[in-house]
Amino acid sequence: MDKLDEARAAIDRIDAQMATLFEARMAAVAAVAAYKKEHALPVLDSAREGEVVEKNLARLKNQELAPFYADYIRYQMALSRQYQAQVLGRDRVAYQGVEGAFAHIALKKLFPRAQELPCATWGKVFDAVEAGDAAYGVLPFENSHAGDVSAVLDLCFAHPGLYVTEVCDLPVRQNLLGLPGARLSDITRVCSHPQAIAQSERFLKSLSLPAEDCLNTAVAAKKVAESGDKALAAIASEETAALYGLQVLAADINSDGDNTTRFIVIGRELPVSGDRFSLLFTVDHKAGKLAAAIQAIGAAGFNMECIKSRPMPGVPFEYYFYVELEGQPGAQGTKALLNELERVCNTLRVLGIFTRRQP
Repeated sequence: MDKLDEARAAIDRIDAQMATLFEARMAAVAAVAAYKKEHALPVLDSAREGEVVEKNLARLKNQELAPFYADYIRYQMALSRQYQAQVLGRDRVAYQGVEGAFAHIALKKLFPRAQELPCATWGKVFDAVEAGDAAYGVLPFENSHAGDVSAVLDLCFAHPGLYVTEVCDLPVRQNLLGLPGARLSDITRVCSHPQAIAQSERFLKSLSLPAEDCLNTAVAAKKVAESGDKALAAIASEETAALYGLQVLAADINSDGDNTTRFIVIGRELPVSGDRFSLLFTVDHKAGKLAAAIQAIGAAGFNMECIKSRPMPGVPFEYYFYVELEGQPGAQGTKALLNELERVCNTLRVLGIFTRRQP
């Protein structure tokens, strides 16, 4: 037996031991899931996961392996979350559109083993989660080029029993898709979701191509595939082209080379830990009231990463506000801030607690 065979034999022996340990670990994960079910706890505990990574890294003797071991531990915990969700029956996830939509791509990256529930509209996603037909919903929230998806923020405001449990940034590459055999010069019309059209505006203008709206990018690709019309193209992802038998006529047509869409995950339980939290609030429509809320945030030492205003439903020319803050939700300073905001605001709601990540 040469050295390569010896090394491979050693790996086989270690893998056999790890298989036994994996089964034992997942049995313990099932026990954790049972406890969480009994005490109505969420599957994700970001603070606990950070502690697990640090604790395991401290056990390493060869610190050169630390970045690899950290990735291994994180992947192991991701598998544990997926197994817990399955054990608890919380593995059904809703999204708007059809297979191949960017929300579906984000879902597959965030919940690779989930049961998928496609919905016709964003509102239906909220309804499915609220009714318990899905444990979570994945929705676009903001794009680095086209801005925020205001309708989704309005739905968050309109559903006080739902919370943002995760936020992830997904790089988006838009492509012009056509039927097999079509050429770019054949295209006279384009269809896609309004956000994708906005992201590709410079490209469309350069070719003087009119664009029509579709519910999402995958619906647009499906429309082209079913049309049989070589003059019609869709703006969508490369993955969607493969799903619907289309070809890429022009790649990376989004105007912003660093095009990223932020997706939120909504659920019925507010997480207990994370490094950011978001708030929805209203104030009197009077001079200085909004400034008092912003001043309270600054005085408490919180970095406000963004603030958005949206029209109040049914109240002309009055607004509600969304803010996203860096900070630990359980910290004493956070509690003091929320108490102060309750004093200066008419209404205040913690919309989400999360750790932003890339899937």
